[in-house]
Amino acid sequence: MSSANGDQQPVKLSLPLKYQQELFQELRQKDELVIIARGLGLLRLVTNLLHSYDAAGNNLILLVGADDRENGWIGEALAEHAAISMAPRARGLNVVNTDLMSVGTREKMYAQGGIFSITSRILIVDLLTSLLDPETITGLVVLHSDKIVATSLEAFILRVYRQKNKAGFLKAFSDSPEPFTTGFAPLTTMMRNLFLRNVSLWPRFQVVVAQSLEGKKKAEVIELEVPMSESMRDIQNAIMECVEVSIGELKKSNSGMEMEDWNVESALHKQFDMAVRRQLDPVWHRVSWKTKQIVNDLSVLRGMLHTLLTYDAVSFNRHLDTILAAHSPPPGSTRQNQSPWLFLDAAHTIFDTAKRRVYTGKAQAGAESMDSLHPVLEEQPKWAVLAEVMDEIDRDLYFNPTVRDDSNGTILIMCTDTAQCRQLKEYLQNMHVHPQTVEADDEDEKEEDEEPSANFMMRRKLRDYLHWKKEFAQISAALFTENQNALNGATTQKGTNSFRGKAPANKRRRVRGGGNTGSGPSRAANGSILAAEDKALQVAALISEIQPTGAEAGQKEEIVADPLDDMEDYYQLYDTKDLVVIHAYDGDMDEHILEEVKPKYIIMYEPDTSFVRRIEVYRSSHNDRNVRVYFLYYGNSVEEQRYLSSVRREKDAFTKLIKEKGSMAITLTTDAHGIEDPQDAFLRTINTRIAGGGRLAATAQPPRVVVDVREFRSSLPSLLHGRSMVIVPCMLTVGDYILSPNICVERKSIKDLISSFKDGRLYNQAETMLQHYKSPMLLIEFDQNKSFTLEPFADLSGSLSSTSSANASSDLQSKLVLLTLAFPKLRIIWSSSPFQTAEIFESLKTLEAEPDPITAVRIGLEGGQRAEDQTFNREPQDMLRVVPGVTGKNIKNLVMEVGSLKEVANASVEELEPAVGKEAGRQIYRFFNKSVIEG
Repeated sequence: MSSANGDQQPVKLSLPLKYQQELFQELRQKDELVIIARGLGLLRLVTNLLHSYDAAGNNLILLVGADDRENGWIGEALAEHAAISMAPRARGLNVVNTDLMSVGTREKMYAQGGIFSITSRILIVDLLTSLLDPETITGLVVLHSDKIVATSLEAFILRVYRQKNKAGFLKAFSDSPEPFTTGFAPLTTMMRNLFLRNVSLWPRFQVVVAQSLEGKKKAEVIELEVPMSESMRDIQNAIMECVEVSIGELKKSNSGMEMEDWNVESALHKQFDMAVRRQLDPVWHRVSWKTKQIVNDLSVLRGMLHTLLTYDAVSFNRHLDTILAAHSPPPGSTRQNQSPWLFLDAAHTIFDTAKRRVYTGKAQAGAESMDSLHPVLEEQPKWAVLAEVMDEIDRDLYFNPTVRDDSNGTILIMCTDTAQCRQLKEYLQNMHVHPQTVEADDEDEKEEDEEPSANFMMRRKLRDYLHWKKEFAQISAALFTENQNALNGATTQKGTNSFRGKAPANKRRRVRGGGNTGSGPSRAANGSILAAEDKALQVAALISEIQPTGAEAGQKEEIVADPLDDMEDYYQLYDTKDLVVIHAYDGDMDEHILEEVKPKYIIMYEPDTSFVRRIEVYRSSHNDRNVRVYFLYYGNSVEEQRYLSSVRREKDAFTKLIKEKGSMAITLTTDAHGIEDPQDAFLRTINTRIAGGGRLAATAQPPRVVVDVREFRSSLPSLLHGRSMVIVPCMLTVGDYILSPNICVERKSIKDLISSFKDGRLYNQAETMLQHYKSPMLLIEFDQNKSFTLEPFADLSGSLSSTSSANASSDLQSKLVLLTLAFPKLRIIWSSSPFQTAEIFESLKTLEAEPDPITAVRIGLEGGQRAEDQTFNREPQDMLRVVPGVTGKNIKNLVMEVGSLKEVANASVEELEPAVGKEAGRQIYRFFNKSVIEG
């Protein structure tokens, strides 16, 4: 196999399946974008590709877009490959991030070569400052290429790389095909951003993939459709009705929007409310309050659908209590400012049925004929099925004790999240513990006769819930009193008395409770759902009824103990035949679980498309491992519908990509690597700024902009570079962008502008710019996809005394006026997007001299400081900048003399005074010790 340098280097790979081998050979031969279905082993392919270059030696490979977990996976896999293949020149993975490594250390590491996973911000700065010469790079490997847009840092990195290095390779990967199918010619656009001309598509239905996974080595799958209980079905139907009504109201209120995907099926996916919000963002300040509320409600309702199927009945009812409290109407509210779904009969069904799953009221014959509360404690239907599956596995292990293959008897249970893991673990530990079996003569016989039950667990949860609800009611009452006092104060100031001695509708139900016992929630005067409150005597009777029995008290210590806390330390000491591993779905990390645990039995407690394929890959990759899979799902449920919908959406996405690939145009103005012709690149450096007599000034050097390294969080440096400007990253003390020796620009997003006004940082920045530059400017930059107005940010800028968004908006405007009055020479630039900012900067540089980076760095430094002293971790400095008393002038002294952020927080006034002065030291100390002083 040929390495990047053309050497023949035998490399031992761990790609047993045919489609993996074909894709690997394809990647070694050409640069391309690989879009592969989820679960087909993307990271395994990437690690084998990286190892093939690592084993060859003398290569400098950069990995872009990997997160911390993926770095851990890839680093471990490369080390294993190097040990197995006995490759002496393999060096493994080097991770470069903000936690360590100075400039000099990185420069030495780059010179030595190897494989580096680098954060995008560090990499782009190193490329622009020539700390890392792009021509020395052997190649780039890009992960999560579906997230790369034209303005992203990754696209900026690829552009700089390809402009100076046409020989190095470039491989891009993604296992999420859906983002490549939205918009006009999305695949073509993405290929342009990635500077690639070839795309390779690998869906599950691809012939080679299907043949590899559907051979003789198939896993034994047992599909178990679990019917929901009647009450769960009623709640689900009611929530779906609320979702449908909410979407209908959304369509009615926003008739001019693109609403093709605004339907109930799309609402089941977590991206739905984000997609709707993205569509409404440009007009967010003009949409009604009702529309904003519905967008938030949709995410709440979707979460309720999930928790209905995953939470136990008690936890689900508690979850609904918190939702209702969060949506409770404030005192004196009207129907117009409530969540619309709370007025539906379906909402009453949700809360009423959820409560009846936990406990209910039954009439008692007596003098007072008072209702009493009795526990119901409905169990999740899947629990009983899980117990049956575990019993079946136990019987199979008993009758077939000898392991006939390489897999062991470990049972792997996969579920949605860690909360579900804890729930299943507690159920499995206590499903044979029954409150009734207090003192039995023959306990073994009793346990054999009794069916598995969650009654023990549910009784404990109900006790905890009743104590929690009592405390929660006290907190709600305190909040109500505070809100009522604030409201009364406001009405008194206005000289009106809207209640005229009568409490608002909410007060009555807060004090006395609402509704009949066991009848669920009642309604307020305006028609919205109110929280049901049970009488104290009834709750006391219920608590006494579920008091711990002797068996429960005896099991208490066992419940609290967690025997698997030390799992990682003592895993090898466990007998795998008796081991039950409960794990949450975790993307590519699930492949590690399968390889490490080598389970013979896998229980998929919830369906997951990608994990189904991981099992297929795992089973097909090992001839000597048999796998039996139990696939559990609720029939006719949102869970089933979401699973089928995700499979269909992925299949449709690949179908669209195949069609677009077949008709995709080839850009003829670029070479094989997507780089412009040198003549075109020269023409783009022509300075078309009009001078004197209207002549075009052809400059040998493109215009230059000095940029503060913190500004690489934004897309503006990339857009400036796209306009053929030379970007010079520096550690600037004054300003963010230096356009010329006279022009200094401080860029602020709206949120940053508001926070800068609150802590006074902006005034200090304006003052320092005026001291060193003739033309200081404040750039207020808006988001491209949002409205070009201050109204959406009014709620962020208003003070506590502001009573309306209009007052809050005017408050921000008044602060801008005060700023201009205090600094008359400060110019304010309003920009609707980073694209417009790039145009403004280009026009501002007309007939201006180019800035000197060295001079820009020195400006603002104290007499004894050097530019090299600026190389500190930027994140703690950013946190310090918002502390009262810390300014651009004294922050360096503070960092140099005091040290870390922790030491600054714990320092006394006397320790701070030498670094920042007496008054500033007092302000900093007061900020970090405010609560102590007030106490």
